[in-house]
Amino acid sequence: MKHTKIFSFCNQKGGVGKTTSAINLATGLAQRDHKILLIDLDPQGNSTSGLGVSKTGALSTTYQLIVDNLNPQDVAVETKIKNLRIIPSNSELSGADIELISIDEREFRLSKAISRARVDYDYIFIDCPPSLGLLTVNALTASDLIIIPLQCEYYALEGLGQLLQVFTLVKEKLNPALEIGGVLLTMADFRTKLTEQVIQEVQTYFKEKVFKAVIPRSVRLSEAPSFGQPGIVYDPASKGSKCYQEVVSEFIERFPAVSHGESLDQQKPRDSIEVQIGEEKTP
Repeated sequence: MKHTKIFSFCNQKGGVGKTTSAINLATGLAQRDHKILLIDLDPQGNSTSGLGVSKTGALSTTYQLIVDNLNPQDVAVETKIKNLRIIPSNSELSGADIELISIDEREFRLSKAISRARVDYDYIFIDCPPSLGLLTVNALTASDLIIIPLQCEYYALEGLGQLLQVFTLVKEKLNPALEIGGVLLTMADFRTKLTEQVIQEVQTYFKEKVFKAVIPRSVRLSEAPSFGQPGIVYDPASKGSKCYQEVVSEFIERFPAVSHGESLDQQKPRDSIEVQIGEEKTP
């Protein structure tokens, strides 16, 4: 049975290049003839619009996938990129964190839904919301590995400890197989000493987990979503696009697509963990 790995792009701090990284890596892999499914788990729907898919015109979204337990193949839609499909998102998903509270095995809703899609793709990506609520916990429970996009600025490091605490909690109680797949440094400004200091600090802590290619600040990458295109399609010759292609090459080296392998038969303990939602915690 095909053993497709699932990756969550996760950082609760907004503006770190999480969505930009998810759609550009997904596109780069698709350009190299890999079949990709991108799941937009962010109610803002930036991955959806960034790939030129309408947020308002979608018949079904990630909300129906999780809450109504629809088949992912019935929810996924084609993008303009060959080999790349997306399960779109919109503001309807913003209420899912609250609705999931009363659902049995709430942390496993996404895992159960997308397990049926593993055989159809070479890689599955999840673009997490910029929060650490139940949606993100669902993503981590469903994933084999997480990719942490990290902006090359001092304040970007402040929330990292909280993210790693949630990662550890999910690994201990819900998904023992979960691992950190990589740390991707983004928005680097090599004119500043701070960028070099942040890179050194992150490399010291995460060591070989850090991708060698560092994504620079790029006007072209920032412009691309407004045209409904990933940066590597909008301007393939830009420095940012070339760096993302380097990350794609390294990604394939680290995580080669496997056509056949053992099925995922991980016995997940049906524990529940506390998740911060607003000012309250849910047991």
